[in-house]
Amino acid sequence: MKITFLGGAGTVTGSKYLVEDHGRQFLMDCGLFQGFKQLRLRNWEPLPVDPRSIDAVILTHAHLDHSGYLPLLIRNGFRGQVLCTAATADLCGILLPDAGHLQEQDAEFANRHGFSKHRPALPLFTEADARAALSQLAPVAFAHPRDLGDGWTATFSCGGHILGAAIVSLEHRGTKLVFSGDLGRPNDPVMREPATIATADYLLVESTYGDRKHDTGSPQDLLAEAINRTAGRGGTVLIPSFAVGRAQTLLFHLYRLKAAGRIPDLPVFLDSPMAIDAGEIFHQHRQDHRLSETECRAVCALARNTRTVDESKAIDRNRVPSIVISASGMADRRARAPPPQSFCP
Repeated sequence: MKITFLGGAGTVTGSKYLVEDHGRQFLMDCGLFQGFKQLRLRNWEPLPVDPRSIDAVILTHAHLDHSGYLPLLIRNGFRGQVLCTAATADLCGILLPDAGHLQEQDAEFANRHGFSKHRPALPLFTEADARAALSQLAPVAFAHPRDLGDGWTATFSCGGHILGAAIVSLEHRGTKLVFSGDLGRPNDPVMREPATIATADYLLVESTYGDRKHDTGSPQDLLAEAINRTAGRGGTVLIPSFAVGRAQTLLFHLYRLKAAGRIPDLPVFLDSPMAIDAGEIFHQHRQDHRLSETECRAVCALARNTRTVDESKAIDRNRVPSIVISASGMADRRARAPPPQSFCP
């Protein structure tokens, strides 16, 4: 058996692990490289394996650094199934087309303003490419081994990171490989805890935050302090948040703080159409998280959702103290935004 690291090594993005044995090839995760330009450029390089020769792709979860290369892989000839949990398939249904749409927008912007050396600048993949890729997703239930043929099986166990996140066990002829994917916390108030895997011959663990210790303080205490201090001086609390996973956890904590009277009853704005859609998927997959149906509806109803540009601009004009959960996972102190990053360099 041979494992080739095509990403997720030397960097925390672009997770792709090629497993080969007895003439079969499986790609574990299919992620985009994100971040610095030298990493993003790797998305334009051909894979060292013909996509047509890959028997199946297996996804641990839907975040783009694990799934975002799928439209390219399929456009370039991959015709097999993409195995994943049902919630991962649903989340890919919003993440991948959105990524393609944004890359088309970035390429159009670059062509309009003429700062790409390519004429024309091209998107890495399009929204149409992403929607075409969705047809090859094949949902698999947790804890039910999936027969891949020739003695291969894949088993998905709860990873606890986001909805549908899985630890994947790949087995063949008595050899067991376990891929952790991104792991959640055991005591997360929203997501179920990661499953315990008893045995493995080879264990491959994501270590994005492996050099850090989790803060043992209460996130609700930290939020309450920041919100009360900011509201007390008439300000607005802006929280940059990843749309899938982090936004829903934040809404849960805000719901609990308001219910306990620990923060003022400020308006909460969810300024992210994708996060709104992800919240709706929470209702469809209650078995994948800890919230009851009542809690889930209350948490998702807490915020005023903004889907349009005009609604988003209206938040900026609001002078009433409020809480804004933004559409980005990062905050940038620079006075002007960097140029778009998705078009052909």
